[in-house]
Amino acid sequence: MRWPDWLNLRRLEGRIVALFLALLLVVQLVSFGAIHASITHNAEDSLASELQTGERVLRRLLDQRAGKLRDAAELLAKDYGFRSTVGLSLAEAGTVETIKDALVNQGERVGASVVAYFDDQQHLVAATRDGSASFGAALRQLTQSKDGAALAVQGSHVYQVVAVQVRTPAPVGWVLMAFALDREVLDDLKALSELQGVVLLQGPTRQWQTTVDNLDGSAVNALRAALGQAAPADGIVELAGERMRALFVPLIGGDQALGVLLLRSLDAALAPYQQLQLVLLGLTVLGVVVFALVSVLLARGISNPITALSASARRLERGDYDTPVPSTSRLEEVHKLALALESMREGIRRRDALVNNLAYVDPLTLLPNRARFAEFLQHHLTHSNTPGAVLMLDLDRFKHVNDVLGHEVGDRLLQSVAERLQALCAPAHSVLARFSGDEFAVLLAHTDAHAASEAALAILKDFERPLQIDNETIDLGAGIGIALFPEHGREVNLLLGRAELAMYAAKARQCGSLIYHAQLDAGSQESLSLLTELRHAVEKDELRLYLQPKIDLQQGRILGAEALVRWQHPTRGLVPPMQFIPFAEQTGFIRLLSAWVLSNAARFARQAADAGLTLRLSVNLSTRDLMDQDLPAKIEAMLAPLQVSAESLCLEITESTIMDDPERALSTLEHLHAMGFKLSIDDFGTGYSSLAYLKRLPVDELKIDKSFVMAMERDLDDARIVRSTIELAHNLGLTVVAEGLETIKAWAMLARLGCDEGQGYYICKPMPQEQFIAWAKSWQPPDISGVTAESLMAKLG
Repeated sequence: MRWPDWLNLRRLEGRIVALFLALLLVVQLVSFGAIHASITHNAEDSLASELQTGERVLRRLLDQRAGKLRDAAELLAKDYGFRSTVGLSLAEAGTVETIKDALVNQGERVGASVVAYFDDQQHLVAATRDGSASFGAALRQLTQSKDGAALAVQGSHVYQVVAVQVRTPAPVGWVLMAFALDREVLDDLKALSELQGVVLLQGPTRQWQTTVDNLDGSAVNALRAALGQAAPADGIVELAGERMRALFVPLIGGDQALGVLLLRSLDAALAPYQQLQLVLLGLTVLGVVVFALVSVLLARGISNPITALSASARRLERGDYDTPVPSTSRLEEVHKLALALESMREGIRRRDALVNNLAYVDPLTLLPNRARFAEFLQHHLTHSNTPGAVLMLDLDRFKHVNDVLGHEVGDRLLQSVAERLQALCAPAHSVLARFSGDEFAVLLAHTDAHAASEAALAILKDFERPLQIDNETIDLGAGIGIALFPEHGREVNLLLGRAELAMYAAKARQCGSLIYHAQLDAGSQESLSLLTELRHAVEKDELRLYLQPKIDLQQGRILGAEALVRWQHPTRGLVPPMQFIPFAEQTGFIRLLSAWVLSNAARFARQAADAGLTLRLSVNLSTRDLMDQDLPAKIEAMLAPLQVSAESLCLEITESTIMDDPERALSTLEHLHAMGFKLSIDDFGTGYSSLAYLKRLPVDELKIDKSFVMAMERDLDDARIVRSTIELAHNLGLTVVAEGLETIKAWAMLARLGCDEGQGYYICKPMPQEQFIAWAKSWQPPDISGVTAESLMAKLG
């Protein structure tokens, strides 16, 4: 069963309605209870007042009856005939009977229950009922109290008694009259005050019992069952299911107590108010219904705009920033919230457009960048089965333009090239993008090999026209690589990698453009498959960090190690670096490998420091790493969480790396040096023109290529190169590291030539990082004091 929304307490609408209804019900219930208590209290007070009045009425009725009896008794006592009779001697025949007849006549005339005559000694002379001698006690009470009337109990009957003295003219006796206290008195009381009564008498057993009442039979029975030895208490009693207010009026005390219990029905007194309470209950129910309807309308007036705003927030969450946020609510707070959401939507839309522009648009040429181009290519490969081609273009002599004419002219050159390419790629089903530097890419849909070659030829022909920039004539040239799909693959990175291989091959062969073929890869299809697997090696945790120690050749102590990456392939085993590093450099994947080595080397430096070893780990940087202007910031962000200082790392770069773009390399190296990293020139002596830049580079170390070190024992020229390099480095204030140290004799020669550090198989082969700390703690340097190399040293002079 589905409840209405306004009954769902999880919703704002339901909670508002529930709260309002609860408040109304609480107020109404409290009011209803207060009214009911007030009515009951007032009724009880009114009944108590009525009972007090009833007590006075009862006593007045008793006094009136007593006055009636007294008048009758006085009438009889003043009757001449009666006085004459009682004045005769009682010894005379017929006197007692004559008195009795007079008493009977008078009693019947006034309705007295008992009429008796007592002599002046208060001895019974004659009475209308046998056993009237017991009224003597009542007579004595009357004569002593001078009240003129009294109540007397005879067995289970109660009488109201009066006595009048008979004078002839001297006192000769007493006329006593008694009226039974019957229901007539109680009925008169009820007629006057609507009170009911019960005459209660306490018997010899101290148990109270009823003698006269004007109650219903069931009520009397209930009262009799409730009576005990204690006098009835005033207050509320329940008789036969009816609540009654009671007041006990004592009439006679002593051992045989007598009283009247006055009763007034509380239920009857409340009956007139029940209709009023029903009306109040009806009004309460009506008020709840009306209040519920109003609450529902009010709650919906609040919840509906909030629901609409919630829907707008969900649209924003899904990325819909174009649909405006409605703001139709009349509530000021909700209206302000809607305006705030609308402002937020506009801000997010603007920032999203800006982010998309930054993420997918090249800021210089306003062309799509590599990420956006990859999305276009992926979408085409996924949703279309038509063939196509990817053209990768790299400009010739662009670095020379930057070096000679400056970066500003270089930027304008790239913008002009972008405009030309846009004009050439204007036909439909093509996408032009700038990747980085002077690389551009073109996606040609619905294109075969012939059409792709024609498009490349058109670009090269257009580039035959030189550019004019600030009175400078700049000749254009380019190498273009072409990869076809699905012929050369249906995976984005694979197609881009193959197009790039074809582009480098076209530039190397100076043939303008070249379509990819398998022979361009050093390892053909196997190498391509290996390259594809390499892309997932990092995320699958297949890479391993190996370390080769670097030793102080003078003191024999461990200074650090070179960090090397190995690939533990799940099926191929341990893949040699030369089988995957070159392809990583060609495709740009080398940046990810460098980042992995840097991160793991920093972690190991932290572990070694915790183990009590102070090491400097050397990490090789590629050309692509060094051309990345953000490299220093990336390395800093990588080391900060590990709390590893820059002095713990040595960054090695090759001469060819520097020579690709000396100015940019110099800028990056200066930044890294300022951060505290030690910089080293790797494989020194194998490059070209390096000495022209060596004095300008902020390097700290030279590493002599192992080809010279390994041959120096038998080749005098190599030994001279090693000695010259050591002297050159020391003159420039640099330390020297010799690679390829494989014999103790080579150690001894290098130490005597003043070489600072060495590494090679004689010391140790590269080992897994897990073994290095234990090896380092157990390392003992060899004794080279007895090693002779005098003949070679003598030849060196």
